[in-house]
Amino acid sequence: MSYLKFDRNQMMNLDHALTKEMLRTNQTGAYHCTTVVDCNTRKQHGLLVIPIPELDPNGSYVMLSSLDETVIQHGAKFNLGLHRYSGGVYSPKGHKYIREFDCENVPRTTYRVGGVVLTREKIFISNENRILIRYTLVEAHSATTLQFRPFLAFREVNSLVQQNSNINTAVETTANGVSTCLYPGYPRLFMQFSRKAEWVSEPNWYNGIEYVKDLERGVPYTEDLWVPGYFEVPIKKGESVIFSAGISEVNPRSLAKMYEQEIAVRTPRSSFYNCLKNAAKQFYMNLDGHEYMLSGYPWGKVLARNTYMSLPGNTLAIDHPHDFEDITESANAALIRFKETGELDKIIQGIDQPDIPMWALWCIQQYAKAVSLEDARKRYTDFTVTILDWILAGGHPNIFVDANTGLISSNGERQAASWMYSQFNGHMVVPRSGYLVENNALMYNALLFGAQLLEGDVTLIETRERWLAHAEKMKQPYVDTFLNDYGYLYDYVNGSYADPSVRPNMAIAIGMDYSPLDRRQRKSVLDVVTRELLTPKGLRTLSPKSYGYRPFYVGSPAEREQAMHNGPARPWLISFYADAYIKVFGLSGASYIDRMLIGFEDEMSQGCIGSLSQMYDGNPPFSGRGTISHATNIAGVLRTLRMLKKLNPF
Repeated sequence: MSYLKFDRNQMMNLDHALTKEMLRTNQTGAYHCTTVVDCNTRKQHGLLVIPIPELDPNGSYVMLSSLDETVIQHGAKFNLGLHRYSGGVYSPKGHKYIREFDCENVPRTTYRVGGVVLTREKIFISNENRILIRYTLVEAHSATTLQFRPFLAFREVNSLVQQNSNINTAVETTANGVSTCLYPGYPRLFMQFSRKAEWVSEPNWYNGIEYVKDLERGVPYTEDLWVPGYFEVPIKKGESVIFSAGISEVNPRSLAKMYEQEIAVRTPRSSFYNCLKNAAKQFYMNLDGHEYMLSGYPWGKVLARNTYMSLPGNTLAIDHPHDFEDITESANAALIRFKETGELDKIIQGIDQPDIPMWALWCIQQYAKAVSLEDARKRYTDFTVTILDWILAGGHPNIFVDANTGLISSNGERQAASWMYSQFNGHMVVPRSGYLVENNALMYNALLFGAQLLEGDVTLIETRERWLAHAEKMKQPYVDTFLNDYGYLYDYVNGSYADPSVRPNMAIAIGMDYSPLDRRQRKSVLDVVTRELLTPKGLRTLSPKSYGYRPFYVGSPAEREQAMHNGPARPWLISFYADAYIKVFGLSGASYIDRMLIGFEDEMSQGCIGSLSQMYDGNPPFSGRGTISHATNIAGVLRTLRMLKKLNPF
């Protein structure tokens, strides 16, 4: 029985089926994303979406929006496509022919049209901007022809196309297919088949295609797509034909072998862990020989904070230490370059934000635990010394070290000082400024980990002693500054103001390996987090008892920005909660953490199947919101699974 299989009844119900999305990537930033019934519901959906660095180093572009298939028998046409048009009209309603959708190995849809049974399987080619679709005629009692109609966009993922006269309508013949380029600056799109296909020119705009998810978000949601014509391919029972869409021409004879080679290296999504492992690898991105990690799909970027927060879970927890090393090489180089020159990286965004150095050091600490302390010493000692001494010397433009307490503060009134970053009309929605509870915990942890890293190095004895002294200096002031009479931690302290909001940043603080808090104090904080923030989908970003609680990330862009960090739950935080829970309760807490993960396994067949959304409503039914596949969330759950496996290896 397949782990991810949906039957006819589920696919026929559009209210149900359109909430389920699927994603495939190629580790170079390209992707294919749509719903399980192949009806695009977001402007970011598409059959072939690729980066085009010449247009924008951080941009993605929808080349081929969709491909409508039609089964022809005895002159009768049965269109398997599905689009939503103006007024909420769905046409041509091809979903009614779907009998099954299976997503364990590759996305596989089975159609039944009268006596015809047709399967469609999609696969993205690794490290190449090419998608292959294999059609197999399983059953047919008479001559059958397949017709394919490509819907072209040639646009940036966050924009929309309207009918225009600037389009280049020329179509050129290529081996078993055609190629075209609608606008200057774009690469040519090659659409080819593994066997001879007849191209019929029938150019038309298909107007008023609606994206219901964008309608719900209160952003522009209607566009016009260009269809230059259609292909026709006769097919017999038992035969397969492969369609290729890419930005380079391919030898049609190579498509079958290419398809089989790709399937051979796929990890089946046959379990909770395998789903997460596949999702984790989808965030890897190779660009010009450098490795990066995307923050999410379908509109994620390469973000410094998300990179460091995600790396341990998305590489080390799935036994990919070399990918960790390659991605940190890119990220660490960008951070060092910012330190030395003030230059911002063109690919990795937010490298200048004040919590980045501490997350980078936390990241290295996870490497030391997963691989070995000795390997971490060899690879990252110089980096650790450079970054820690830079912070302590006051070199970072937005990290200020208090000479008396040793605590660090940052200005977050108009810029991001932490991961809780959202703006509206140029103003921070959650203006966390001054001493931040998790940043100081990260700093304390970094100092003691750094000291552990330098242990035994006679050339750095003074540096190690200085770090130990600074950690000891800030230990009691941390407790005095953040721990309040109610047994939890203030979220931030700015001058005489101590923010009493109950937020999950204190879970990060008590989840550190080295904490200024003793076990009793950690338990007190953990109790508050459990009581007010814990949900089946992670930790709420704000307690329902705190002022300004907004549990639902819905409505207009302004309403969503106001809600983003004021209630919705974040799955990645569960890893720090789990770390803290085990530190407080020991091995006896493992079964409790294991039970908590049930809520995440349930999500494997919801939203973006096999993955986790950016956030979930803070109140039942805890629906997924934001980006449909988010790197930090996959990483957090993987890291928790890895911890449980180490506690109970059998």
